[in-house]
Amino acid sequence: MNKKLKTVGTYALPFLAALLSVVLYFALPESGKQKKMPAPFYIWFLAAAVCALVIAIVAGCFAKDFGKKLYGKLPFYTGIITFLALLNTLVSKTALLPVLYFPSLDKICGLLWTQKVFLLKNLLFSLGLLAQGFIYGLAVGFFTGLALGYNRHVGYWLNPVTKFLGPVPTTAWIPLALSVFPTTHGANVFLIAFAVWFPVTLMTASGIQSVSKVFFEVSETLGAKTLFKVFRVAVPASLPQIFLGLFYGIVSSFATLMAVEMNGNSQGIGWYINWQKSVMQYDGVYAGLIIIAILCSFILTLLFKIRDKVMVWQKGVIRW
Repeated sequence: MNKKLKTVGTYALPFLAALLSVVLYFALPESGKQKKMPAPFYIWFLAAAVCALVIAIVAGCFAKDFGKKLYGKLPFYTGIITFLALLNTLVSKTALLPVLYFPSLDKICGLLWTQKVFLLKNLLFSLGLLAQGFIYGLAVGFFTGLALGYNRHVGYWLNPVTKFLGPVPTTAWIPLALSVFPTTHGANVFLIAFAVWFPVTLMTASGIQSVSKVFFEVSETLGAKTLFKVFRVAVPASLPQIFLGLFYGIVSSFATLMAVEMNGNSQGIGWYINWQKSVMQYDGVYAGLIIIAILCSFILTLLFKIRDKVMVWQKGVIRW
């Protein structure tokens, strides 16, 4: 009986937190400092989140594995809703925080809704720029790391260059890139590619070098040629390090994306955040940061899902 009560209580927690948020929203008077919005956008957002949670709980009744994972995260979701309720009370119902830098959740949710098309266009532009730079950086970094790790003659000449150029912060190359490339777009693609290139190169080379020589000797005994030893022995054995390089590369690419979009671009999420800051509209700044955080988290989660599929023997070793 106690176990059933605990289960029911756990499922009820996020809904009680949402109810608390609604009560605080309507029961407490506004401070009068925040701009009055035409609609309760935060309550709309909360209602949409509650509906999504209800659908997820119903789906969890049929998909047992999903249901168990969801059940374990319910206290965390409760904490998020409670935090948002207290934050909204603090910024909207009191005058303790500067209104300019701490807009109400109504303003942030309202901006996300009213400017959704404009934000989507900027997001798609950022994704296109990120994809171009990432693909170039990944391709060059992978083959550079492969050459460094497998061939000591290539490593003799290329390793010092990699050690010299790689640690330099990507943002330090912005003035040179803008001078060398004929367009800002080309410079931005290069800078993102450079940010991805170094971690992928470093981790790929490290992975190749850590492969046991016994694997190569056995493959040679069985008549394997050089390409077979590289792509069927060295690369599969070094996949854990390669995926780690991809992880660092994605994180670096996002940091670089924000930096380059604030430099001469006229669209993109980074440009949008910088523009909103320049006109002192911090609800737009927070909206842009939320979009970037969700996008980065989604891409990294997808990477780890692919990693678990490719490297079944290491599933769950590194969690995200």
